[in-house]
Amino acid sequence: MFKKVKKWLGIEGVKLELVLPEMAFEEVGAVSGKIQFYSQNRQRVKYVKLEMIEKYSRGRGKEKLVDEYVLGEMTIEKEIEVPAEEMVEIGFTLPFQITKTAIDEFGEMNIFTGGLSKVAKALQKAKSEYRIEAEAKVDGTALNPFDRKEIQLK
Repeated sequence: MFKKVKKWLGIEGVKLELVLPEMAFEEVGAVSGKIQFYSQNRQRVKYVKLEMIEKYSRGRGKEKLVDEYVLGEMTIEKEIEVPAEEMVEIGFTLPFQITKTAIDEFGEMNIFTGGLSKVAKALQKAKSEYRIEAEAKVDGTALNPFDRKEIQLK
């Protein structure tokens, strides 16, 4: 009975870890990486969902605003057998599309507006942080393993 409860909760079940490069390039429009699975017991992963998310914050103190945008997402619809005590690794390429703010679009108009947009962003204390999240659906468990990693954009 106790073993069934542990399996259902994902205890001693599949562990998921993202392996990503430190930086992704906006011009490429995709980031490649690997997902590593490890389990103490033999398990089956039904699918893996990946998302790239931008956390855009601006303002100071009480007026600080934070929004999150999904820049890209994909689902790997592939059943993966994870043997006991063995590492399984699969590769992926996640396409993404950067959303431009009004300040960014203004800054790209010409050489003079580029400097003004940098000053405006500094005054607003606007910044973006990017992360990739992965969640796997494991057969017979209620709590799915997941991982999230920060990534820099250039």
